[in-house]
Amino acid sequence: MKTRITELLGIRHPIIQGGMHYVGFAELAAAVSNAGGLGIITGLTQKTPELLAREIARAREMTDQPIGVNLTFLPTFASPPYPEYIRAIIEGGVTIVETAGRSPQAYMPALKEAGIKVIHKCTSVRHALKAEKIGCDAVSVDGFECGGHPGEDDIPNMILLPRAAEELTIPFVASGGMADARSLVAALALGADGMNMGTRFIATKEAPVHENVKQAIVAASELDTRLIMRRLTNTERVLANPAVDRIVEIEREKGPDLKIDDIHDLVAGVYPKVMIDGDMDAGAWSCGMVAGLIHDVPSCQELIDRIMSEAESLINARLAGMVAR
Repeated sequence: MKTRITELLGIRHPIIQGGMHYVGFAELAAAVSNAGGLGIITGLTQKTPELLAREIARAREMTDQPIGVNLTFLPTFASPPYPEYIRAIIEGGVTIVETAGRSPQAYMPALKEAGIKVIHKCTSVRHALKAEKIGCDAVSVDGFECGGHPGEDDIPNMILLPRAAEELTIPFVASGGMADARSLVAALALGADGMNMGTRFIATKEAPVHENVKQAIVAASELDTRLIMRRLTNTERVLANPAVDRIVEIEREKGPDLKIDDIHDLVAGVYPKVMIDGDMDAGAWSCGMVAGLIHDVPSCQELIDRIMSEAESLINARLAGMVAR
């Protein structure tokens, strides 16, 4: 399947594995890329630029296909050494970067000078248009269904994607609620050039996370996520667990007086405990509503092959059959 995103990134299938904290390691990125999608290493999971350079080198040993690196731009008071991370990306021969969080504008000159293609993750059309204006090559449009941070507009992809298609001239992929061939075909019909999957790729054989995490996703339904930190204007969709119930309770008790310190121990430093140790109740961790559509733990190759085969069948048989005369 050829789309603007496969042509831009040099990949066989219009499927991207989004950057995920303590999930986007070399093993998963290489497996996705070998299967014809775009695998992405999560940059800031690596605590130093030197460690990121090693992780990129590890991925290069496992695949000769394009890979990307995610860079999430955090508030300035917690700013990592981004120029050094970017240098590690460039020296590692990576030519695709997924940016998220705050605007990547300050770092665009260095990225573009190195010939790197930038895909910025956006939760609104206005932010996508800003990304286009500052020179991003593509955007990942993140609907309200997504795991992690959906923004504050609460616009689901059935509305957000066609609105993006009306306004953007650069390619974009659908993110949030993407899990299978139906997701891909729907995203293409709504104007996207491919899809970005996060939660779905956690539940794969190559995802280097504890088996408890994968089975929690398989067991979850579309009703099992919660939104936290709304009052802090930092909304996050997470999988329900006792720690999340406690966060919701604290938020209710504190009301408008809520401070991040009130829930700090339940949201900070959680990912190693969950993803590595398998402590599912350690705190809040990102998970999309799409968990309700995830029923197995295939390899990345099996998953992507299945998506592409079923997408072709949906387009050529079911949909074409509806308009056949």
